[in-house]
This record gives sequence, structure tokens and C-alpha cells, in this order.
Amino acid sequence: MCLLDAAPRSDEWMQNLAFELGYSETAFVSRADNNRWRLRWFSPSCEVALCGHATLASAHVLWSLGRAQGPIEFDTQSGVLKCERDARGISIDLPSSKLEDTPPPVGLLSALGVRPLTLKRTDQDDYIAELESEDAIVKFAPDFAALAQVKARGLCVTSRAKNPEYDFVSRFFAPAFGIPEDPVTGSAHCALGPFWAARLDKPKLRARQLSRRGGTLEVELVGDRVRLAGRAVTVFTGALTV
Repeated sequence: MCLLDAAPRSDEWMQNLAFELGYSETAFVSRADNNRWRLRWFSPSCEVALCGHATLASAHVLWSLGRAQGPIEFDTQSGVLKCERDARGISIDLPSSKLEDTPPPVGLLSALGVRPLTLKRTDQDDYIAELESEDAIVKFAPDFAALAQVKARGLCVTSRAKNPEYDFVSRFFAPAFGIPEDPVTGSAHCALGPFWAARLDKPKLRARQLSRRGGTLEVELVGDRVRLAGRAVTVFTGALTV
């Protein structure tokens, strides 16, 4: 997360820095007024319209530095996103994604290498593929080169959780956006929440993303919104000379 004290930088500047840092998404935050902030996200290759875990991290940093008190509102491409602190950690209010049955785009099934039980397309241009078990999610190894050629933002594979502590598990891949595998993907849970709430008949869910780093999310459906909650830690701080 980059906190911009001066006026927001150019798109090219932010994109170049995101490429140089090489993280799944780099968040750029600048003050709007009081507890309202501007927030944009860039992958190593392009700007993205919604990123949940970088939003949570941005709120954590602002509170940790004493730059914000109380709830924080971010002005973003996906509307105003509100972050609050509660017993679960940091919660984010995000728009719910719509899901539709659709024929797979050219190359997707061959890139998957497995036959999904269910395949849905989201209004964020992701594909949600339900696999038969958590073991299948852990072992899943897509053809990254082929997946990067598929006309979609990303691919999320998911299944019911084996561990009773969780309701479902997932992994998320977006090689066309410079993200082979995302550690934790808040935006994907805007679709996974409705997907699993309907199957399990539960508006409140606990999820685990099974990337190498891993992440746990509390997911709650509230009307046409999805409320995600999780925790953040500060790993390092520094200053960039540009």
C-alpha cells in the first residue's frame, strides 16, 4: 500500500511502481477529506476495478499510523467502500457479484485440466469452477500459459471445506493480469459468498483461501452487499525515493 501525501500521481507512474513492486495488487491511497480517502489498485500489468485484501490493508495502515480514526470510506471505481473495526478484525462492505450459467470461453476447460462440477461467470468477468473436494483444490495445477490466453479476468476454483472450521475453500488465478496465483482475493468472495450461501442456506460463512500464504475470511450477505472481515498485520514500512 502506497500512501500519497501529495496530489495523486499519474496512471503511468502508479502502473510502473506496481510493476516494480511485483505484488498481486498495489494500493494507492490519497486523502479526499476527513475520513474519506481515494483508493486505486494496480496489478503488475493493469489497473483493477476492485480488490478486497488491499482495501483491508489500506485501512489497517491508516489506523496504525493514526491518519484516520473511526470508520473509513474509500472512493473507488467500485463505488464507496466502507471499512470498520470490530471483534472480527477489519470488515469491508463490498458490492455482491451476480452469477450466471454460461458456456466456457475458448481454452478455459483445457487450461483447467479437470472437469468442474459447476461453472459460473461473474459480472467481474471471473469464472467460478466448483471442484469435487478440498483435496482437488489443493492439488489443482492449471496450465498458466493457456489460462493467460482465456478471455476473462481470472479463475476461481472452490469446493466445500474438509475442515469443519470452514464452510468453503478456494484458490484464485489471474495470469493475464500478472497474477499467477493471488494469496487472498476479497473481490472473488463477492461472488463466492452468494454462490455458497445458496448451496449451504447460510448467510454467514467462514472461508479459507488455500494459496501458499493462505487467508481466512468471514463472509456475510447483507442484501445486495457482501461484508467481508479479516485481520491484517504490518510486515514492513519504508519510504520510496522517486
